[in-house]
Amino acid sequence: MTKQKLSPAARRAKAARDLAFAKTPARKAKKAHSQRERRKNPCPKGYDYDHRRQKCVTIKSNRGNKGEGTKKEKGKIYNTK
Repeated sequence: MTKQKLSPAARRAKAARDLAFAKTPARKAKKAHSQRERRKNPCPKGYDYDHRRQKCVTIKSNRGNKGEGTKKEKGKIYNTK
């Protein structure tokens, strides 16, 4: 994947937005849950943890959602329990 070609001002603004998003309570909970699951039961090479299905799946199947992308996977669908 190539880097975005942004002006210096746009790059700083994007960094600020990304950091603000990363520090939200929901994002912190998701990250902590992901780290707990990874430490408890690491996935084999070539697999990734799918929070919707609550198990390790191939990276390919975890990214595409049958051509729909991941935009719909928000909020309550992402299980952090």
